[in-house]
Amino acid sequence: MPPAERRALLLLLALGVTGHAVRYLLTRPGEPPGQVQLLSVLPPGSPRAQRDSAMRQARPLADEEKIDIESASASEVARLPKIGLRLAKTIVADRSAHGPFGNLAGLDRVPGVGPGLLQVIGPHVVFGGHAATPLAEAACSGPPQSRCAEARELAVVNLNSATVEQLDALPGVGRAKAAAIPKCPRN
Repeated sequence: MPPAERRALLLLLALGVTGHAVRYLLTRPGEPPGQVQLLSVLPPGSPRAQRDSAMRQARPLADEEKIDIESASASEVARLPKIGLRLAKTIVADRSAHGPFGNLAGLDRVPGVGPGLLQVIGPHVVFGGHAATPLAEAACSGPPQSRCAEARELAVVNLNSATVEQLDALPGVGRAKAAAIPKCPRN
């Protein structure tokens, strides 16, 4: 056997013995060879935090899970159906530049968001903790742009100064509930 082959054979043998020694030192007796976990010797949270974050962002929305468009990060918004990370970043940038959306009609101002997408994401979004209102969805489904503007105006009502008629016009608020909302005194 030539000396080069002999050295290669000895190197392979040494690597095999070293690998078995490492496996023997890092595993408990009785564990299968694939159970070696080198991550447990790293400081807590090092690669696991990144892994957990990636897994959380990649998981689909649960049946009743909602995402608050007014406060969600781009990675959370990207979890919505038919919204990729690029459109999610556009939505967050628009929210930062122009203020909160208020409802689905307000979200329609973002380039790349149209009536079809609003219909798909409507059941999965909330605006500041309140679900998307059917009135806002219906107001923006028609062609006239003025209907969307009216829906935006209805959605932004100052509760401290609103009249009973303005409160009554809000979705889900009837005449009795509007009359029962107390007015805060001005300082």
